This record gives sequence, C-alpha cells and structure tokens, in this order.
Amino acid sequence: MTIPPTRTAKPGPTLAAWLWLGLALAPAGGIAAAVPAQTAQASPMAQLANHAITIDFGADRLDVHFIAPGIVRVHFEPGRHTGMPTLVLDPAAAPTRFAQVRGAKDADGASLASAAASVHWDRQHRQLRIDDARQRTLLRIDVDALRHGRLQAQHAGDDALYGIGGYNATEDASAGMLRSGKQVASAGEQGHAGAPFVWSSAGYGVLLDSDGATFTLQPGMIGADSPRKDTDVYILLGTPTQLFGALAQLSGRTPLFPKWAMGFTNSQWGIDQKELLQIVDTYRAKHIPIDNITLDFDWKAWGDDNYGEFRWNPTKFPDGPSGALKKQMDARGIKLTGIMKPRIHVDTVEGRYASAHDFWVPGEAVSDDYFSHKPVKNIDFDLAAARRWFGDLAIKYGYDDGIVGWWNDEADTTGSDTEFMNMQRALYDSQRGVSNQRVWSINRNFWLGSQRYAYGLWSGDIPTGFASMAGQRARMLSAINVGAMQWGMDGGGFKDGTPTPENYARWIQFGAFTPIFRVHGELGQKRQPWVYGPVAEKAATAAIRLRYALIPYIYSYEHARRATGVGLVRPLLFDWPEDPNVRNDVDSWLFGDWLLASPVVVQGQTAKDIYLPAGRWTDWFSGKVYEGGRSIRLAIDSKTWSDIPLFVRDGAIIPTRPPEDYVGEQPLVQLDVDVFPAARRSTFDYYDDDGSSYDYEHGAYFLQPLSAQRRGNAIELELGAASGSFKPALRFYLLKIHGAAAASVGQLKAFADPAALQRSGGEGWARGHDRYGDVTYVRVAAARAAQITIAM
Repeated sequence: MTIPPTRTAKPGPTLAAWLWLGLALAPAGGIAAAVPAQTAQASPMAQLANHAITIDFGADRLDVHFIAPGIVRVHFEPGRHTGMPTLVLDPAAAPTRFAQVRGAKDADGASLASAAASVHWDRQHRQLRIDDARQRTLLRIDVDALRHGRLQAQHAGDDALYGIGGYNATEDASAGMLRSGKQVASAGEQGHAGAPFVWSSAGYGVLLDSDGATFTLQPGMIGADSPRKDTDVYILLGTPTQLFGALAQLSGRTPLFPKWAMGFTNSQWGIDQKELLQIVDTYRAKHIPIDNITLDFDWKAWGDDNYGEFRWNPTKFPDGPSGALKKQMDARGIKLTGIMKPRIHVDTVEGRYASAHDFWVPGEAVSDDYFSHKPVKNIDFDLAAARRWFGDLAIKYGYDDGIVGWWNDEADTTGSDTEFMNMQRALYDSQRGVSNQRVWSINRNFWLGSQRYAYGLWSGDIPTGFASMAGQRARMLSAINVGAMQWGMDGGGFKDGTPTPENYARWIQFGAFTPIFRVHGELGQKRQPWVYGPVAEKAATAAIRLRYALIPYIYSYEHARRATGVGLVRPLLFDWPEDPNVRNDVDSWLFGDWLLASPVVVQGQTAKDIYLPAGRWTDWFSGKVYEGGRSIRLAIDSKTWSDIPLFVRDGAIIPTRPPEDYVGEQPLVQLDVDVFPAARRSTFDYYDDDGSSYDYEHGAYFLQPLSAQRRGNAIELELGAASGSFKPALRFYLLKIHGAAAASVGQLKAFADPAALQRSGGEGWARGHDRYGDVTYVRVAAARAAQITIAM
C-alpha cells in the first residue's frame, strides 16, 4: 500500500542539513557521550575510502559503511577474519543502488552521511554515533566492546524496544510487545517466533547476522552477544514501516501465497474420505465459504514401510493415491493440504536410506513415535542432500497426488534455530523445481529468514477457552514484530476440550482479522460452525463471509508485504509511533492501512473500551463517527455475539466484492470500492494476478493506484496508470464516496439512483444513502487512468 500522508517520512535534508550530515563531528542529540576508555592518542586513525570508514586495530579491523540510505553495516573483523553469512540474511539479495554517500575525515574522526542518516567515528570517545536525518543521535556504539565480541549501544532512556522473540503456546504473554531485561533470540518451540533483531519506535533497529543471540536490554542500553567472532551488525533507521522494509531488504522478501490462502482453512484430525466429503458438502450446502481442508495424520500411511511418511493412507482415503479425490475436491473448489513431520521411521526403506546417507540429526537417539509407536529419528534439514531427498519424496507421493500445501509440524524440538526453516525450504525448493504453482505452508516456529520460503507461522498447540484466545493477540503482534508477517492460530483452540458456542463464535471473528484464517482441534474435535449450534453458526458464518467480501483488499496486501516488508496485520504503534497509548496496545491492530480491528475476547462482555489513535474513525457496522486520540466505550452484543468492533480510518479506500463460496468461484467484473475521503490525499494500490502461479515475478500482474482527497466543497479522485501484463476480468470500479452528495461528477452521466446506474452497464454516477450517510456512486472503467472531480 502507498503510505498515507499521515505517515509519510519527513522531507529529505536541505543543503544545510547535508553539510551537517557529512561534516559535523561534534557530539549531538539526547545521548550523552561516554567517558573515553582510552586517551585520544591511543585511539587508531580511520581511513575513508570507497564510501566506508575503516578503522585499523593492528591485526583487527572495523568496517563501517552504508548499504542503503537507511542501513549501516558495522562489521568487526578479528584477525581480519570474515565469517560466512548466516541464514538470517538473504543470500540472493542484490546490492542497493542509491545516491553516493558523502564522507569527511579529520583528526577527531570521520563521518559518512546518506539522505536518511549519518554515522560518525568519534575517535576521542571510541564510539560510533548514529544520527538520523533530523540530526537526532539515536545510538552510540562502543567500539571496544565490539572488539571483545559484544555489542553495546547507548540510546535514549525512554525508548520503547520491540522484537527479539514472541511467545510459545503456553507462555505467559502479559508483557505484551515491549521487551526488556535478558532476551534470548531463538526460534524456540510451539509457536514461538525469533530473530536477532531489536528495534525501537524511536526510529532505529539493530540486526545481528548470527545464529542465535542473547540481548540484555536496560534503560538507555542495548547489549548483545552472539556466537560469531566477527561481530556483524546492521543498523536500520526510519519509521517502523521503513525499518521492516529495510529488514526485508536484508533478510529476504516473501513470495506471494496463493489467493485461496486468503480464505478460510479447516484443519482436521480424525476423519476419513467419507467424512471429508460430508464436511465439504455441508459447507457448500450452507454457503459457508471455505477454500482449504488441511489433513492431520489421517491422510498418510504413517508408520508403514515404503514411504508411509509421504504417501496417502489407501484405507482411509481410497481415492487419494489415484488423484481421484483431488478431482472431487477441485470440483467443489477445495484445496487439500497435509501435515508433514520431520521424522522418519527407522526400520523402513526410507529410514534405511537416511541411515546410509547420514541424514539424521547428529547425536539424536532413536525414540518411539507417539502415533505409530514405532522407532523414529529426525532428519537434519541443514544438510542440502537431506533437503533434496525429503523434498523430492514429498512431491512424488504427496504433491503429485493432490496435496497442494504443507502443514509442517514438530520440527521445533531439536534445539536448532534453522531446522524448521530448512524443512520448509526443502519443500519450497522441490515444489518450485517441478511446478509453477505457488507454495503454501504453516509451521510451528519461526526464525528470521524463513519468510523467503513461503512460510507461515501458527501459534502452536494452544488450549481452548477465552483466556487462551485473549493471549493470541500478544502472540500475533509479537511475532509480526520479528518479521513473521504470515501468522495464524488454531481457531477454537487445539486442546483441552470443546469451546463453548460463544467462545467459538468470538474465535472465528478474531481469526477473520488475522493473516492466516484457520480452525483446528485435537483428535476427534470438530471445528465446523454448525457443530456449535444455530446462534454460533450464524455469527461465525457472518464473520467468514465478511472475510471473503474483503478478499480484494486482503490480497492487495500480499503484494504490499512483498514490496514493502509490512503485511496485512500490524500493531498500531507502526503508524502512531509517538503515541504512548499504543506502545503496548495488543487489544487492537491495523488490518491493512484502513481498518482497525479489536475483536471481543472476554466471555459475556457487554461493553468494551477501545482506544482509537488520532484521526477520524467510522464504525464499520453502525456508521457512527468517532474522533480519535481517546478511548471510546462500545456496547457489545453478549447474547447473539453478532458484532465485531471494526473501525474505518479517515481517508480509507477499501475494495470489496460479493462473498463467494470459495475464492475464484466467479470472475470479478466489477469491484466495489468504499472511499472515505479526507483532507489529506490517500492512496490504495489495488493488486491482482492469476492468484496461483509465480508469473507475477515476471511482470504478469495488475496494479492500479486509487487516490482520493477532499478539497473544500469538492472531492478529487484519481485512478493512476495501471501496470503489469496481467489482464483481469475486471471492467469497472464502483466507487462509493461516503459523506458526499454530489451536484456533478466531472463529465460523467448522472442516473436517477444507484440501481439505474448499475442497469446502464457503463460509466456514470448517482446519489444514494447508506448506513454511513450520503453516498455518491461513481462507476468508471478499470485499468484506465482518470481524474474525476466530485462537486458538491
């Protein structure tokens, strides 16, 4: 999405600021200079060459340079030794082209400056000072600490810090998003997300290229230790959204999920082919939208010899191995995805092959599998040969026979940060090697870099109940804060019984406003809406249909996440970093740029206090308008659970479509677009493609910016030029301009009412009224640039 004007960065530096950025050598900003550890005479001189500062310490060397306007690399090389990059960094990342860095050097130190920041080697204090474009000192890095393998970075004492890690499935998440004290960066287990990355809403982030790290966060100081001898640190500068754009540049961008993955997924453990067909046919008969059934252990011949870990169970699913079941599901608009485990039965053809090729996790003992009760061991996915072998078998016996996505489970128990990443990497590389169809996966932990492999995270084997559901908010937002943008959960809760009807309905409403919308329960538990009675079914169905109405909006954020590094869901602090009220707000979040969701997570709640950040907000359902920067009290339906606290941000541009039973059921010929024009220009980048292939990587996409701005008694609409070679079925936008009773709309023809406009089959406009008040309907051709003025 184009960042709304309310969130744009400050203008670039003036000429005077450039002189400061390139030449200023005196300490500045709100962080006091430390007392020098050694005298200036003992401090080494710096060399300035190739837009880098190089500081020689005899046998050791410190290299400092910009790799992008908002990214500074600080690399200490003991004995001039450079280690290999870890999987945290994208091995395929291309160098960034940007305007030349300006440099200056004198007896007191040296400086480098880009358009976004400057870095200064303070020779007297033996520090690197990092300033932003507003001449604020953000960080002071102790060079002597780097020489001893430790990062010590001073910052302002009241800076809020985020990142490093999230929470596992059962961990207390009451600390929310803020991070302090000792924090271990690891992939962890059971839904945990980790990254050697800490960042602040004050405008900076610190990324270590390291397999694991330990951070010590104190007021005014970030300390970090990593296993690497050559400490390699990347300093990111900018707004929260800019920080995550820089993180994506360094660690890798996400491939797009298939469009069906924007819809609803029902995971199921404990069914056979007959029950599968019954479940799917009931969804279709009730017109409850769904796109994906994910099968647990049941789909496999688990424990059998001859590739039982990879192939269909012919007893439970007789039409699976032949591909006939896939055809039946295709006819119903259903995708089948299946569970994968990292372990192999030892006494099988595949187990003996793994033994012969030494593919097992080193030092791991044989254990009995809890499901088959036969001996198993885990594959070491850090081995390239093991990845190729495992991935090719999954394709041969699963993907080729109708399993189109991967639910990877239990690879988080080996203690390796990269085991889960490389398990999915095996499947991603193998599928891409034989197919142009997009890869989809969910996995039970996350380590930064995993996102490169079509990697989704789910929050682990969580309990049912309201307390567990409420805790998912901090888990989701904390995971997003380390780069795990594609997050989901076992809606309804995985274990500890059956949710109450109210709990189920509220969980579905919550899930509808998460990146991956999914339900699941342990063996024998059902999570279909009709299981929970007519009241819950009605509320859940409405939430699912709302999700499907928003698919054009949601899918546009697939492109946005890949392009900008920021996904569909993000904490409010991303857009209001200076508002202390949202520093640790996990009760609400942004769903795209223009919607604020705050689902009900308390049993029997009759009223909810919701903080709305600065701006003007409109209740999605009632149309009531609120001024932000304060908390409001919203009445909650505690009887039929029919409401979802959902608010529209001023300036919003939100495309929708009539709900379908599954994504792509009907071609989209007209896109409805709700527009809430504000005094500042706002833009939405509408994106589409074929939804299934990687042709978008070669330009086969459709992208058209839609903009709106209120100017006095007029509203200006602009449709920018469309880009990309993909030609969608889309012919028209029906723009619904809220708060506008037009007298004229450019040169377009006026119609008596919206129905007459629709019957016309062409362009035009009409006045109307809905729950938001006056509406001007404007129907214009898609894919064509246009500027339209609505006079009122």
